Amino acid sequence: MLIERGAGVGRGVAYAERGFPYLLNVPASRMSANSLAPQEFLRFAQERIPKATGEDFLPRALYGEYLQQVLLAAELSAPRTIRLETWRGEVTGVRRLERHLPLQLEFSDGRRLTADDVVLAPGNPKPASLPPAKAIADHPGYVADPWSQDVQFARHETVLLIGTGLTMADIVNIASVDRHATPKIHALSRHGLLPPRQTPFRPEAFRGDGNALLLAASRSLRGLAGAVRLLASEAEKCGGDWREAITFVRHMAPTIWQRMPERDRERFLRHLRAQWDVHRHRLPPEILQRIDGLRNAGQLQIHAGRIQRFESRAGRIEVTWRPRHASQLTSLVVDKVINCTGPDYSIARSSEPLWRNLLQRGLCVSDPFGLGLRTGPKGAVIDADGWPGPHLFYVGPMLRADHWEATAVGELRTHAESLAALLATERT
Repeated sequence: MLIERGAGVGRGVAYAERGFPYLLNVPASRMSANSLAPQEFLRFAQERIPKATGEDFLPRALYGEYLQQVLLAAELSAPRTIRLETWRGEVTGVRRLERHLPLQLEFSDGRRLTADDVVLAPGNPKPASLPPAKAIADHPGYVADPWSQDVQFARHETVLLIGTGLTMADIVNIASVDRHATPKIHALSRHGLLPPRQTPFRPEAFRGDGNALLLAASRSLRGLAGAVRLLASEAEKCGGDWREAITFVRHMAPTIWQRMPERDRERFLRHLRAQWDVHRHRLPPEILQRIDGLRNAGQLQIHAGRIQRFESRAGRIEVTWRPRHASQLTSLVVDKVINCTGPDYSIARSSEPLWRNLLQRGLCVSDPFGLGLRTGPKGAVIDADGWPGPHLFYVGPMLRADHWEATAVGELRTHAESLAALLATERT
């Protein structure tokens, strides 16, 4: 049984069909949903785009079509004893009748469904609410979630984007596709860091010392940071670049994160998270080239600072922030403010009825850092008593609470396949 509240199955928000061809930020050769067929997506894409190569950054909507095709193929090839049934609706609650008995799902329209196993896979949550934005929450120029609508731009406008990561790059890309309608754009984040460009992927180009990395991580956070810098330097000496070292560290990140003391996790999130994120999540060269062109032309300005307040000013919005390493405040009046801070993984702050229900009933718990929810082996959801609840599982980006790296196709594919193998076995 597959339950979907949206119009289409398999696409979600990330790979939905939109009026603008948003691109994947990972090359086609690394996007297969099947670990046993690493070129599966590329072959699918080449049937539609014959000249596509493994290093191309292809449209996200095409990837959504691929996922739908994968699901259909699995359905058609399944044994006769297995049947896929899709229900349309929104699950707002889960009730555990007794600890080792089936779960009961509650829908927003009053329907109920009993299931032996339940897998929570709702995808990326909405962006976090910005506390200063309460003052302009109803302003027509404020966009709390850029993926909830098709944002329109005009040349005479001034636009402020909150965040300077991948979502910001997407919005800049669509705002500048028509040079005759490109507005004046400002982008503001606490550190003012822009993602760097992706480079050709060479899986065999660099092999670091994983044991040395783990040893450094076990000693101190400072030692871990030094070890990563050393790996980056070694990668460049081998004729590669720092990106290959980051990829190596990324594959070891779950082990490092799980071994890291809580105090070091907290320090990492406070002092190093921004640096890791900006080096880990990179942009296709053509998008970064467009961003650089806008900056050189003076149409895009990047700021580092912390927002103090928003105020409505004669139909426009005045934003006041404190620039990084400065004491005096700076103000700017804009026509639009768009929240580009990315998904908010804290289920404790979530407004989604399902997460609120699960927390209230003690069927799940959030992690202390707001990264997602606590899970055990194979994605079993840990309950309020600290036990991995039987028959309730999660797969998705909020696994980062226990694995840190859990947002890319490579990691999610592994988790999904591991969970599927478990559910396919007879269990008591």
